[in-house]
Amino acid sequence: MPRIPNHPCAHPGCPNLVPRGAKYCDEHVSAHADEVRGSAAARGYGRRWQRERVRFLATHPLCEDCKAQGRYVKATDVDHVVPHRGDMALFWDRSNWRALCHSCHSRKTRREDMHVAYHY
Repeated sequence: MPRIPNHPCAHPGCPNLVPRGAKYCDEHVSAHADEVRGSAAARGYGRRWQRERVRFLATHPLCEDCKAQGRYVKATDVDHVVPHRGDMALFWDRSNWRALCHSCHSRKTRREDMHVAYHY
């Protein structure tokens, strides 16, 4: 069987070679994480999630973090308390969901995901 040669990294201007099946070299894979990890729908955030999200927010209209601080702010995001990291059972477990405003959700996600490698 013939050996298939490595090809250049897809990052603009990068001369590093990568093996077949890889698109980016180790140096640039994190810069293209959204492409590598797949679309939102591929990660479970498709039509079904959008429908369930609307239902959940209708019954949980206030941000739980803001409410704990005595502020009443409209919830816009459904947070996974324990990050699911691709585990679909945990993804759909409603006991793992809570309502947050976008600001609180972004802050929490940034704090949790700062040094995490995703494996989808």
